[in-house]
Amino acid sequence: MYMSNKLARGVLLSALSGLLVIQNSHADFISDSKATLMIRNYYYNRDFRQDNAAQSHADEWAQGFWLKYESGFTEGPVGFGLDATAMWGIRLDSSPGRAGTGLLPVHNNGDVPNEYGKAGLTGKLRFAKTTLRYGTLFPMMPTLTPNQTRLFPQYFKGYSAVSQDIENLTINAGRLTDNIQRNSTAAKEITMTNKGMKGGTPTDQFDYAGFKYQWSKGLSLGYDYANLDNNYHQHYFTLNHSLPLAEGHTLVSDLRYARSSDDGDSNVDNKAINGMLIYKYKTHSFALAYQKMIGDTGFAYLTGSDPYLTNFAQVNDFANPGEKSWQARYTYDFAAVGIPGLTLMTRYISGTDIRRTDGSKGEEWERDLYIDYAFQSGPLKNLVLQWRNAMLRNDGKGNDLDENRFIITYNLPLL
Repeated sequence: MYMSNKLARGVLLSALSGLLVIQNSHADFISDSKATLMIRNYYYNRDFRQDNAAQSHADEWAQGFWLKYESGFTEGPVGFGLDATAMWGIRLDSSPGRAGTGLLPVHNNGDVPNEYGKAGLTGKLRFAKTTLRYGTLFPMMPTLTPNQTRLFPQYFKGYSAVSQDIENLTINAGRLTDNIQRNSTAAKEITMTNKGMKGGTPTDQFDYAGFKYQWSKGLSLGYDYANLDNNYHQHYFTLNHSLPLAEGHTLVSDLRYARSSDDGDSNVDNKAINGMLIYKYKTHSFALAYQKMIGDTGFAYLTGSDPYLTNFAQVNDFANPGEKSWQARYTYDFAAVGIPGLTLMTRYISGTDIRRTDGSKGEEWERDLYIDYAFQSGPLKNLVLQWRNAMLRNDGKGNDLDENRFIITYNLPLL
């Protein structure tokens, strides 16, 4: 159920008031606390170019406020803490015929509310270098990368453990029970996205575990396992390496391999081989990536999340059954010409050998252009301006679209 207008505003105000009470009455508890208010203005426009499009375009404008509070831990061998988050979104422009951008909720009858809000708490316990958390979680790992590209991020409910007690080794594990989508206030069961899939059921059990070992300063190895109950199992291996070549020259390798298989009544069957080589020269960065899907289905991941694939771009994931794709990317930092904070990124991704349900082979491509500017000093420090432009085309059996996103974000430190 969507929150009333009065309650939506109260979520943010109550959280701010509670923060001040804690600060004044429990100084030891908040000595290591951090609090930030993110203020974000977001305009999103997507034009559908194919003849059979259900709507000609999606076009919305919204304002968001996101309070993030992280407490310190109490003293003693076992420390306790509490984190809190509160989000309040306001519709600036939308209509039923233009909704569906992911910025704002959409009611079953197609209406878009004037505002919406949500909040969550996370209890945490620390022993040595191990931290346990229960409640609202923002996990980040190869088997689950929550979407963060709209007004608010996707997040989950559940419990987790992260340990760094062994030098150079990070271990994480947990179980997620509910999924709160980026533009929703409701906690729902967890489902999967997988092109070519059959079967699978909503569930309240996503289990994960993994480790990352820092072998040397420039080399790390990782293994992650996940199981979405009655949907799929996934094993994910990663290797990251940074090799200095000469003064100002660096070669970065990012190699990934995932094996996804069925669980329950699903038909998930996929091997994802993908990797990227990045050559950095001072403020220039050149990258080439390759991605290949093997098996009866595409890559499996949680609904609403971002697949951890090198060729996942602004719009497309290039993860269809049988698809092969390559990417060329260029990034430039304008600090070299006296404009620190200004960056440009452009990439082109081409996918071929898509295995269609009718037995034919398909092709698609995407071109992206990003321009970011972050103010470095003065009263506008922490203000970031972003433009995201994308063009997606295929061989007539999918979406053809042009997309623009304009984002203004200001992070206000409170503690």
